[in-house]
Amino acid sequence: MNSKPTYLSKDGLHKLRAELDEMISVKRPEVANRIHDAKEHGDLSENAEYEDAKNEQAFVEGRIQTLEALIKNATIIDENHSTDHVQIGSTVAVESADGKTTFTIVGSAETNPAEGRISNESPVGRALLGKKKGDKVVVQVPAGDSVYKIVGIS
Repeated sequence: MNSKPTYLSKDGLHKLRAELDEMISVKRPEVANRIHDAKEHGDLSENAEYEDAKNEQAFVEGRIQTLEALIKNATIIDENHSTDHVQIGSTVAVESADGKTTFTIVGSAETNPAEGRISNESPVGRALLGKKKGDKVVVQVPAGDSVYKIVGIS
């Protein structure tokens, strides 16, 4: 299994732990009951309910393994980080040809571009890391190069 660090905020780690608890204590028993009930219906070779329950069981067990690995490899993002350069956990205000935008640099497990939360592994996130206020950053993306000027770090 992958052992590279997973960068998470305290809130993100709490959410993953809650999801893991839900999967183990609620979803896993529900699926086991569905499989048990489906077996009671007889011939398993033509039992769609049994197949569906087994597929869901595979998904639940896979998700549990993924969550356990993420939590095991979690590195908590320092919430009292420096504001003189961009790092994981920083909120960065940038200007580009498209106008002003704000990004929060997070670990890949907490990425949500619609909310401006971008991964430290994304092209923009990677390009911004380590830069200072006033720096211009060129980001190479499939659609072409984008130029961002960092106007604030918090």
